[in-house]
Amino acid sequence: MTPQALADLHRRAFMSERAWSAQEFSDLLSNKYVSFIDEPGGFALIRSVAGEDELLTLAVDPACRRQGIADRLMSHWLAKPTGNIAFLEVAADNTPARRLYEKHGFAETGRRKAYYARDGRPAVDALLMSNAPKTFRI
Repeated sequence: MTPQALADLHRRAFMSERAWSAQEFSDLLSNKYVSFIDEPGGFALIRSVAGEDELLTLAVDPACRRQGIADRLMSHWLAKPTGNIAFLEVAADNTPARRLYEKHGFAETGRRKAYYARDGRPAVDALLMSNAPKTFRI
């Protein structure tokens, strides 16, 4: 996928948040610490630094949801970790994503109050989640 295609899919997937630009995706993809996983209809970007794997974003086209794409992206990522721990951040109001992450062994470890701005609505907390080392296959 091109950086522009990634930006377009990201915008469709995250209508209530600021979508990332093609330039931001281009910069991330050129970073040696960032890996890209894709499935038809979705993708994930992971940054691996200092023994930690961070899910930067996971996006699925709304037209392709409820087909197991996000689950396969997560499984692919966690099957081949490069770090000792995995972590991510998710909007507190994103219940489907939270359920997906919990299914894959992630638990809330922190919270950033009013982190995600919402157009015309109050900002939403960001939940910090990590995958316990005992369930993170090394």
